[in-house]
Amino acid sequence: MTEVALATDTAPRPPAVILQLLEKLGLAYQVRSEHANLPAAQRLQAVLLDDAVGALLVLYPQSQLLDLNRLAELTGRKLIAVKPERLERMLGKHQLSVLPGLPPLTSSPCLYDERLLQVPSLFVESGQPGVLLELSTEAFKSLLSKASAARFGEPLSNIRPNLDRPDDDRAEITQAVQAFTARRIQQRLEETIEIPPLPETAQKIIKLRVDPDATVDDITGVVETDPALAAQVVSWAASPYYAAPGKIRSVEDAIVRVLGFDLVINLALGLALGKTLSLPKDHPQHATPYWQQAIYSAAVIEGLTRAMPRAQRPEAGLTYLAGLLHNFGYLVLAHVFPPHFSLICRHLEVNPHLPHSYVEQHLLGISREQIGAWLMRYWDMPEELASALRFQHDPDYAGAYAAYPNLVCLAVSLLRNRGIGAGPQREIPQSLFDGLGISREKAEDAVSKVLAAEVALRELAAQFHPPH
Repeated sequence: MTEVALATDTAPRPPAVILQLLEKLGLAYQVRSEHANLPAAQRLQAVLLDDAVGALLVLYPQSQLLDLNRLAELTGRKLIAVKPERLERMLGKHQLSVLPGLPPLTSSPCLYDERLLQVPSLFVESGQPGVLLELSTEAFKSLLSKASAARFGEPLSNIRPNLDRPDDDRAEITQAVQAFTARRIQQRLEETIEIPPLPETAQKIIKLRVDPDATVDDITGVVETDPALAAQVVSWAASPYYAAPGKIRSVEDAIVRVLGFDLVINLALGLALGKTLSLPKDHPQHATPYWQQAIYSAAVIEGLTRAMPRAQRPEAGLTYLAGLLHNFGYLVLAHVFPPHFSLICRHLEVNPHLPHSYVEQHLLGISREQIGAWLMRYWDMPEELASALRFQHDPDYAGAYAAYPNLVCLAVSLLRNRGIGAGPQREIPQSLFDGLGISREKAEDAVSKVLAAEVALRELAAQFHPPH
């Protein structure tokens, strides 16, 4: 058998149930592979929503954000994404992995955004990841005979997340807070937002971080005055992830023998900051747990930093801390805008094709990155951290301390492409690897090593948020 024949035989095909359906409907189609350059206006997004009345299949182009408030005004229903377990059960009956955008496949009523039909053809999920069906829009229309049309999507061209204008952050945060408070607040931002003060332990650790004469005795002293922190540092050092020989008997033992001064400083700081803001009770379905995502990112960044050329390497302890705190703005959003945080979660669930910055910009006028970086500055944390949080989604960022946000951007993207963390999977630009002096192979190797230690890492993550 020739290689060409082999290649065509093994090429992914749409699931049998979908091929049978298309044949029964007499629809002409082309099988296409998913790739990043498909026009978003032609890429159909299908989500299954429900409420007490029942399920509703909603179709719209990926060039739009699905606005649940508008949907509520249109339908008089408070719809949210169906629970992942229920969707998996429904798809499992037909041996499908993703929801196809074909109304005849489900018994649910269907609502579509009428602007979906303004393009010559549509790329529709087939039910097999990475395999799309291209149908002419005329052919697709024939599937919508029982569906209702409306306008409920917000074009992404109307939403402009602030990715690269940090000078506007203060004004935009103030504006967002004022929009969500009953009366216009004239006081300074620090008084409008009830941000807890930096904990005393964290203040002491920050002083040690910048003190060139600080010793192991100094950090041991600070950690030991906080019994919960001391217990965590000891159990951290004793965890299978570090595989330390012999028993860890004390905080000093943990620092000297296993973790080292820098790592303990940054771990302790991450733990102390994590305690100031509690984890929100609500979160998007399918989200990787907060501290698990934080620990994985920090561990990957640790490996990526080691893979960088020695002359280019930023401060390893600080890059680890940047990974640990990269999503801290998420906790701040939940703390500052509690009534609206659930709304953000529901919108993230029904817009899986979009980065969270679009949802947050649309609903609040700011993103978690802006508010997280602002808080780092308010707390007088190192400027490298503020930059890491603020510019972590800009792979081309080349400003001050660029290595820190670039490393976070790379780590988060690599993990997301392995199914850890929320948001759409994207091709990582070669320029990001080149700027950090890391090859793709070495970067993927760093992620593989972390994922190989998954069980041990989950144990570490559980220490940040012990079950009550």
